[in-house]
Amino acid sequence: MRRGRDLKRALITGITGQDGSYLTELLLDKGYEVHGLIRRSSTFNTSRIDHLYSDPHHADRPLFLHYGDLSDSSSLINTLNQVRPDEVYNLGAQSHVKVSFEMPEFTADTAGMGCLRILEAVRYADWPIRFYQAGSSEMFGQAAEPTQSEQTRFQPRSPYAVSKVFAHWMTAHYREAYGLFACNGILFNHESPRRGPTFVTRKVTRGIAAILAGREQKLYLGNLDAKRDWGYAPEYVEAMWQMLQQEAPDDYVIATGETHSVREFVEEAFRLVGHEWQDYVEIDRRYFRPTEVDQLQGDPSKARDSLGWRARTTFHQLVQIMVAADLRDAGLDPDALMTAGATAVQP
Repeated sequence: MRRGRDLKRALITGITGQDGSYLTELLLDKGYEVHGLIRRSSTFNTSRIDHLYSDPHHADRPLFLHYGDLSDSSSLINTLNQVRPDEVYNLGAQSHVKVSFEMPEFTADTAGMGCLRILEAVRYADWPIRFYQAGSSEMFGQAAEPTQSEQTRFQPRSPYAVSKVFAHWMTAHYREAYGLFACNGILFNHESPRRGPTFVTRKVTRGIAAILAGREQKLYLGNLDAKRDWGYAPEYVEAMWQMLQQEAPDDYVIATGETHSVREFVEEAFRLVGHEWQDYVEIDRRYFRPTEVDQLQGDPSKARDSLGWRARTTFHQLVQIMVAADLRDAGLDPDALMTAGATAVQP
């Protein structure tokens, strides 16, 4: 399977997700041999990485997929020993906050215990492995501080957030107790055209495309007042890789440092296509969480100073990228539909 021991090897859980697909592209471009863990199901769920096989620029790259599951220790151990990676990126989980209230046990098993199972496999490996754990700003919950840093106390308010806190502290514990090179990335919201369709930003941009294509008349949303620190996903996976290239392992907040409400995202997205959002948006209480997190805003100072990382894509540019992409996916022309001054940028 190996195409030369000179290639660095990475194993990614959650490779078929938004972050997994962008991280795969990044690592392949850096000359890595990339292995991904995927769950066995009756349908294929590899659409975000299919282009890496069909694109002539990527077709000959060393990319391999392995069946396994974060809930199955044996598959994790077997895959780890088969691949013998230099770096492991744990991005897999049930990651939808609202769904975690409906599936708390499954969420805890994948987002929490899944991390522990991988850490145990890494602990007993007979070669050095650098480990990255994907944390979330949701771990901060209703934080007392207006901005959240690596020192801010966690106050999780969902089964998903509680599970991620467990995984965070387990990663820190294994680093301290067993000397593992293990890092926690506390990533604030990061979006892209590859964001899952049930997440609010993508729900908005896909909804606009469906309305303009004549397939829908209304867009149904929940809490418009929630404020988030939104960045561009391809930039955030760069920070994941940078963490594992440092001399010593540590934990980092990755964020833009500014916040915008869901309402602002909706307003900007509809403005780009020349429509008033109030004419199309309806509030549906079913989309409200049992316990809401009102505002999250990250302090990325440590990542800037230690990693040299900073967000480059503005909030306005992010919304543009996502609206344009979903218009294209709906068979529409972004250049014709987006308002003057809103260039249909390529994702």
